[in-house]
Amino acid sequence: MNTHEKASRYEEVRKEIASVIAGETSRTARYATASCLLAQAFGPRFFWTGFYEVDPGKPGELVVGPYQGTLGCLRIPFGKGVCGAAAASGETQLVEDVHAFPGHIACDSRSNSEIVVPVFDADGQLAAVLDVDSTEYAAFDETDRAGLEAICAELLKN
Repeated sequence: MNTHEKASRYEEVRKEIASVIAGETSRTARYATASCLLAQAFGPRFFWTGFYEVDPGKPGELVVGPYQGTLGCLRIPFGKGVCGAAAASGETQLVEDVHAFPGHIACDSRSNSEIVVPVFDADGQLAAVLDVDSTEYAAFDETDRAGLEAICAELLKN
């Protein structure tokens, strides 16, 4: 899939997710829908696709939410691993080789690259991170970043 095709596919998936979640008040349902549609659209490159939510009872920790893939880590502290780095910084993390990432948490040893995108609620507070892992090295690029950031920007807007 070339860059233009991939960008177009992200736009299609963004619209599909928006259509399915329109009027849905449950964050769980919104995250589950996004995980499913992204995994189906971009598998098998998307080996693990899902959300880690900010735990309201432990605001410095992420807890696993809806996902598609193998068993995920249950909890990730802010600042630890790729997901924790995204949560702490509020910025997308695009990692070509997770084994070279300081403090990487190996939930599944088959993952070799990862992109993690923060999800903010309507008030601008961090609500979750979208985590996508691949068994391929350098599986994600700026087109993936732009596509996933556009989807995450809309997840909790309405």
